[in-house]
Amino acid sequence: MGQDAFMELLSSMVEIFLCKTYLLLIGSCLGLKVTVPSHTVHGIRGQALYLPVHYGFHTPASDIQIIWLFERSHTMPKYLLGSVNKSVVPDLEYQHKFTMVPPNASLLINPLQFADEGNYIVKVNIQGNGTLSSSQKIQVTVDDPVMKPVVQSHPASGAVEYVGNITLTCQVEGGTRLVYQWRKNGKPVCISSSHSFSPQNNTLWIVPVTKEDIGNYSCLVSNPVSEMESDIIMPTIYYGPYGLQVNSDKGLKVGEVFTVDLGEAVLFDCSADSYPPNTYSWIRRSDNTTHVIKHGPRLEVASEKVAQKTTDYVCCAYNNITGKQDETRFTIIITSIGLEKLAQKGKSLSPLASITGISLFLIISMCLLFLWKKYQPYKAIKQKLEGRPESEYRKAQTFSGHEDALGDFGIYEFVTFPDASGVLRMPSRSIPVSDGVTRPDFHGTIYEVIQHMPVQQQDHEE
Repeated sequence: MGQDAFMELLSSMVEIFLCKTYLLLIGSCLGLKVTVPSHTVHGIRGQALYLPVHYGFHTPASDIQIIWLFERSHTMPKYLLGSVNKSVVPDLEYQHKFTMVPPNASLLINPLQFADEGNYIVKVNIQGNGTLSSSQKIQVTVDDPVMKPVVQSHPASGAVEYVGNITLTCQVEGGTRLVYQWRKNGKPVCISSSHSFSPQNNTLWIVPVTKEDIGNYSCLVSNPVSEMESDIIMPTIYYGPYGLQVNSDKGLKVGEVFTVDLGEAVLFDCSADSYPPNTYSWIRRSDNTTHVIKHGPRLEVASEKVAQKTTDYVCCAYNNITGKQDETRFTIIITSIGLEKLAQKGKSLSPLASITGISLFLIISMCLLFLWKKYQPYKAIKQKLEGRPESEYRKAQTFSGHEDALGDFGIYEFVTFPDASGVLRMPSRSIPVSDGVTRPDFHGTIYEVIQHMPVQQQDHEE
């Protein structure tokens, strides 16, 4: 580039600076305004990059000139291409790389390379009653996309709580300007007394490890054009036992005492939080002696086989990797009456339900008794009538003076009174009795009386 061209370019740069200053003061440079969507554009190496530019003016124009310049840090701007109206004049060095279609001032870069990273300056000149100029600058970055990272844990066999340390390393095969972020269970991992990072954040140190460090770890790697996250990894951490406790499927537990009914078989379960799983041992204490009676997390106790009504037991949990152990003691009391069952039955059957059931039973019983008393005599009399011969029924009907024997239905009372003269009297509503006539005692139903009494009276008259 010659001295004249350099001076012309320098003059243009001064003009741009003055124009920008004037834009800040009055909002436009003599009616011409150039805008870009973003002053920083990120591109991917090997792909095309489009730099959009918009401009507008409010004065008549005979000629429109567009110029694109490129600059890097600490270097002078280079001319890329320019146009006057619709005629494009490219720099022969870049004629196949940069494309512009005037009057559109946007620029296409294809393909994009790392050497194309820098600042791109667009200048628009409008020729009318005078010359109007305005410019904008766009910063372009070029990156390779991030490939999927891989996380490795060391030592691979794991570490013991409060004793060992774990190192997680994030490795990426491809990508530029990488930014690393460690995540645990989907949330960022922060620096703490036991967590630290390498200068690039691609390594995480956990010193020392604890149970709280257990989780799903991943590494998120990003750059201006892409991001990728690794598969999750769960470091192996050995801990425990913690929270040892004994539970049972039966019996009433109060503190460390289990109350068990005589004759019941109770299953006890011993559990604790630990990795790897604990080994369990059951110990029985009696008469100041201890005996290991079983190995494993469960113990079945048959109450009828226990010699003493009160027996002490111990459950021991041991982690063979951490070398730690824990134990818990409990007492079993054998009772002849199931306290727990009595309490549960008392709860299950409420007083209101008991009262309701008894009341219903009494009401139903009274109704049945009332119905039986009401209909039972009628049924007996009806059965008696149905069992008599028809001739006797008609004879009784004739001599009784009633049209229908059923009309005589009722309750009659026959009483005999021996008087002083020895004459037997039988008062009756249906049969008049003459005074002084001796009658023999007669026991029967009213219909039998109706049948026989007139015959006796006739015989007497004869």
